Amino acid sequence: MQIASGKTVDSMESRARDQELISFVQGIAKGDQAALAALYDSTNRLIYGLILRVLGDTSTAEEVLLDVYTQVWRQAASYDTSRGMPLAWLTTIARSRAIDRLRSGWQDQRRKEPMDLLKDRETATASPEDMTVASERQRFVRSALTLLSPEQREVIELAYYSGLSHSEIAARLNQPLGTVKTRTRLGMIKLREALTPLLKYSK
Repeated sequence: MQIASGKTVDSMESRARDQELISFVQGIAKGDQAALAALYDSTNRLIYGLILRVLGDTSTAEEVLLDVYTQVWRQAASYDTSRGMPLAWLTTIARSRAIDRLRSGWQDQRRKEPMDLLKDRETATASPEDMTVASERQRFVRSALTLLSPEQREVIELAYYSGLSHSEIAARLNQPLGTVKTRTRLGMIKLREALTPLLKYSK
């Protein structure tokens, strides 16, 4: 009886977790960044572990992790519970992304993070056309930054402009380390989404 009772409790907890994740996905479908943050906090360790097992490289796994939640942000509206629970959906996306990266030979690993587009790559002999393109890129990135919440923009600017680590940012802002990491990740997801046209153009 105890075993059956234990199984019943586990089943109830599993259903409750599924319903919670479903509510997060439904919120994301409506453009709710808080729902994306909640889904990320609830699932990123599992998803990252899966990606890391496939790729065996931490930096590449972290990049693919961002790709996964970027795809979730884009496709949440098309999620259908009849095809599986959110965690199964997430793991399918993660496995597909990781395998794609593995098959690509990580050639696109050279792609810079969106904020790196702010760096001036021009040389002293740059043509007027090149200067115009560079200026337009910088304007595009600055515009994308305005899409972030003030909290996300703050941690990203401290990381990329001031060169601070997550721990240093947490200490400066008097915020939990996990909060800083989540804001940074979600901010980068938003930036990557906003800058997708520019990233494709720059390849």
